[in-house]
Amino acid sequence: MTSIPKPTLCNVVPCTRYRDAPAAIKWLSDTFGFEPQLVVPNDDGTIAHAQLVFGNGVIMLSSVFNTEFGRLMKQPADIGHAVTQSSYLVVNDADHVYSRALEAGAEILLDIKDEDYGGRGFTCRDPEGHIWSIGTYDPQT
Repeated sequence: MTSIPKPTLCNVVPCTRYRDAPAAIKWLSDTFGFEPQLVVPNDDGTIAHAQLVFGNGVIMLSSVFNTEFGRLMKQPADIGHAVTQSSYLVVNDADHVYSRALEAGAEILLDIKDEDYGGRGFTCRDPEGHIWSIGTYDPQT
């Protein structure tokens, strides 16, 4: 088996969908500090595509659509609030983001604490049930 050549620049970009994508963009921006880089709205108010920047990372999201790709995904509310993936945000001050998450109505799943492996963090659900872990541990340093 031959090895896969390493790209010169490699990013992993989480992609997710929201029933109310405009509200999700606002919530993620206000609560976690994402900055909308590109938002492509449809005429009906749904979001065809959005890119939100966080530090040197980015996520992509859209509204829920009944498309070939869209049918591959389920919303957490459709499957008992389970998820098969989550995103981790590296922050400078986990306590500050924790306070903002509480104020924004996030459901705290794992309370803020110092981790044995280093860093401090917590895990919560956003208003549509997607799970986010936020902490000061940076696996790239």
